[in-house]
Amino acid sequence: MFTSIEAGSRTSASIDHTLVLICTIVLAVFGVLMVQSSASVEAIASGRDGFTVALSQAAFAGLGIAAMLVMQLFKPTQLRRLATFAVVLAAVLLSLVAFTPLGESRLGNRNWIFIGGFSMQPSEFAKLALSVYCAAIFEKKQALLRDWKHVIVPAAVPVGIGLLGLVLYGRDVGTGLVLILILATALFLAGLRMKYLLLTGLGGLVGVGALVMFSDNRRARVLAWLGIDCGPQDTYCYQADMGLQAFASGGWIGVGPGQSRMKWSYVPEAQNDFIFSILGEEFGFIGVLLVLILFTLLTLAMYRIAMRATDLYTKILMACLMSWVIGQSFINLGTVSGLLPVIGVPLPFISSGGSAMLAVTLAMGFVLSSARDQKRAETKGLLTGPDTAQ
Repeated sequence: MFTSIEAGSRTSASIDHTLVLICTIVLAVFGVLMVQSSASVEAIASGRDGFTVALSQAAFAGLGIAAMLVMQLFKPTQLRRLATFAVVLAAVLLSLVAFTPLGESRLGNRNWIFIGGFSMQPSEFAKLALSVYCAAIFEKKQALLRDWKHVIVPAAVPVGIGLLGLVLYGRDVGTGLVLILILATALFLAGLRMKYLLLTGLGGLVGVGALVMFSDNRRARVLAWLGIDCGPQDTYCYQADMGLQAFASGGWIGVGPGQSRMKWSYVPEAQNDFIFSILGEEFGFIGVLLVLILFTLLTLAMYRIAMRATDLYTKILMACLMSWVIGQSFINLGTVSGLLPVIGVPLPFISSGGSAMLAVTLAMGFVLSSARDQKRAETKGLLTGPDTAQ
């Protein structure tokens, strides 16, 4: 009996590997379908093919899933070697966005780079780069982490603060909040005392608050969220109100796939930050619940991989990626539901955006690599168990 219980526990890594794989693919595919539904109307109205945005999203989803499947074949120690390169590349690209003509602003945020007709958002990949770098550097400095200075340097200063500063320089407050969350998670697990962690987080939030207060648009959105001033003709309340109306009109089972009425230019950015409101309208409470269950299962699998890990790298990396996915989802859902002001953060896997889709699927490649490594260890344990018992 005890042998069967032990064997059953040893298959948990296989279950988590399967959960991450299935949830990622299902969410990515569902995201493409929702982008097609929510973006087709405005694409046609602007004279483009109604499938243009969805085909682009599908291409990035396919590329990301293919890369994820390849990444799982590598051991975590091999992928860990990419940490320094990834964070340097992220810093270079963010610098090009901030300080060169290659950077371009959209919707008030300077977070796009255009090179040779190709565009991308380096800030999306900065989330992954910071997560991997923090996990790798803390694993390397594990014996020195009792000294708080080794926890702070170089993960928080200069790397974390540097990336955060470049993102906030481009006025991308939403991504800045996610980076703060990732960095705080890594520092906490590395053993930074709570008082230092609070000071670090406070400094980041002060920076974000300053950006909000010195931006007329963001300050107006906060005032609208508080119900103080919606601006002329309810300008700053309109998007949130329309999003809530779309979300609420879905009822239990929704109006049907592709049948949203609010996507007909009523909800601004319906395929991006407010795509969850269209999802709620078309699929209702049941559809919303299923998507939330998928996110919960994905998070649970990452948590179990982290708890099973025997190395600090995997624990910190899984926690940072969880903070990214959970935190960004919470901000997006909070915006749609009115719990938070309109911040402008995409819903992972679902919202339109090739950079966001590629970045989060690459992140899942790191998760699958760790799960597969644990799966191999379990298989080895099952094979050698009887011999050891004898």
